[in-house]
Amino acid sequence: MANNKQLAFVFPGQGSQSVGMMTALAAKYPAVQATYAEASRILGYDLWDLVQNGPDTELNITAKTQPALLTASVSMWRIWMNCGGLVPVQMAGHSLGEYSALVCAGALTFADAVSLVSDRGSYMQVAVPEGIGSMAAILGLTEVKVIDICKQAAQGQIVAAANFNSSGQIVIAGHTEAVKRAVDAAKQAGAKRSVLLPVSVPSHCELMQEAARNFAKRIETVMISSLQIPVIHNVDVSQKTDTKAIKQALVDQLYKPVRWVETIQAMAAKGITHIVECGPGKVLCGLIKRIDRQIQTLSIDNPMSLEKALSEFNSEIAK
Repeated sequence: MANNKQLAFVFPGQGSQSVGMMTALAAKYPAVQATYAEASRILGYDLWDLVQNGPDTELNITAKTQPALLTASVSMWRIWMNCGGLVPVQMAGHSLGEYSALVCAGALTFADAVSLVSDRGSYMQVAVPEGIGSMAAILGLTEVKVIDICKQAAQGQIVAAANFNSSGQIVIAGHTEAVKRAVDAAKQAGAKRSVLLPVSVPSHCELMQEAARNFAKRIETVMISSLQIPVIHNVDVSQKTDTKAIKQALVDQLYKPVRWVETIQAMAAKGITHIVECGPGKVLCGLIKRIDRQIQTLSIDNPMSLEKALSEFNSEIAK
């Protein structure tokens, strides 16, 4: 690898799923359906059929969305490695994507991770019954302003910044009434956009404390191995090697915000020049471009983009 080129992989979280995803890659690469078959045996239902045929109302159930996306990302990673793709020097995942990163970095087995994220989704849904919590996206306001708006809108309830996605794009979460108050206040404060998101679980806020307590017990049943590739964690933008610290970071992640802006800034500070989004869609590529335009991004969610990435990185980075 040339000294002035450094590659990282990032993995998307919930919101990147769609019925029919992975179809084109599966038609060319057997690793896709093989990985989904592996996940299906663990889960006890046909995950590939759900991903291909829906309905989307079922795919969007949190406990099914999470293993569906994890499996998509892991199958892409397997294709990348099977094709002789360059091994990244760093990884990170957005929320759920952190589990994909840990599997691909060798810390979690795929089997453990599939079961774990399925249970994680169930704990999250049970912790806050549908209708009680909401999330909303606020565009065009500073972090300080959004945090202040949330404090003012709480009025004895919970609402807080949940995802610091990019400069001027922050997602908030909490009690539905408090989130709606914050959305209205953001509009009055001049937000370019302030809109409720179609999700039933208010992730990354204090309403997930019960889910975190249940998950803390569950994750103790899982073994975490030494990482072969460093992973930056959402909660504190740090790399961890201690098993207990990694498990605690995953527990804390449930009710603390995703610090994505700082994660990408940390990668840039470590010399990362290229980032591949390893999962369906291009959501993270879009966020990264708004955080640091110097970093080159590529997605690999279809055969053409995958082959382009393999060709570009092999020609530009491998010397």
